[in-house]
Amino acid sequence: MEPYVHLLLLGILVLRKASAGSHSLKYFDTAISLPGLGDPQFMTVGYVDDQQFVSFDSCSASQKMEPRAPWMANMDQDYWERNTRNTKIDAQFYRVDLETLRGYFNQSEEGVHTLQRLFGCEVSPDGSFKRSFYQYGYDGHDYLALDTETLTWTAIEPSALNSKRKLEAERRIAERQTAYLKKTCVQWLHKYLEMGKDALLRTDPPSAQIICRTDLDGGVILRCQAQDFYPAMISLTWLRDGEEQLQDTEFIETRPGGDGTFQKWAAVRMASGEVDKYTCRVQHVGLPEPLTLKWEPQPSSIWIIVGIIAVFLTVLIAGAVIWRKKNSDL
Repeated sequence: MEPYVHLLLLGILVLRKASAGSHSLKYFDTAISLPGLGDPQFMTVGYVDDQQFVSFDSCSASQKMEPRAPWMANMDQDYWERNTRNTKIDAQFYRVDLETLRGYFNQSEEGVHTLQRLFGCEVSPDGSFKRSFYQYGYDGHDYLALDTETLTWTAIEPSALNSKRKLEAERRIAERQTAYLKKTCVQWLHKYLEMGKDALLRTDPPSAQIICRTDLDGGVILRCQAQDFYPAMISLTWLRDGEEQLQDTEFIETRPGGDGTFQKWAAVRMASGEVDKYTCRVQHVGLPEPLTLKWEPQPSSIWIIVGIIAVFLTVLIAGAVIWRKKNSDL
């Protein structure tokens, strides 16, 4: 990470996903005020693509930037000391920033407030710079963003105009951040991709299935579920008679599976007699070609149980007959 540049802002931000074939390096900072409990808690997490690789938490016992991916274990001591030092400086400035924003929003000293920053870069499949992002939010709302092309700041809400004016009065701040995002960030991203290539550049294809259930109104909900895939970029599309049903489809965001892979589902609702008209298309870089799935009714569980009991009784009766026959021969 670059040396800290004093900033005055922030809010809840969603981590952007790199488009298919590209790679990204991003950092997500969070500062939380703790009224009556001392300095705000400060946390930062670094991601290469969809994998966390470093983190820092001011409330942890170590008080250090720490590795979160096995391939980071070979970084030298200077790397960890430098990043720990810079992150602790960040934490102190975030304390001031929280106080500044509390004043902008005319808030009391009693409330808990959250200040966040998301920044990073993305490269194309050929390794060249593609885009960058540098955003802030405060108390769960977008607050301010840097335009690296014009070196100006975009105020997302009226209260951010104060921060916009202060930052644009110091043009060197935007220049410094832009230089980091377009050059230094890209250099580190290439380094991390080389170090962790076995984990970061792999492709694990998804396993997929369709789950069916009936809702209270008698309608049918089909859920197309994919899991065990990496990288996280995936497309699940419901089709009715070959036509995409984007507006009628409910999605969940792709989420970690807990083992280094990801999972996602998409659901669509229909009348009970229309199930045969729907198919799910699954597209992922790990698949040689898209998967097309259709709901296949499974045998009713009650009949499976009845079948098992019938087999058991048949065996039991046959055994009893044989036992009685043997005893009658004695």
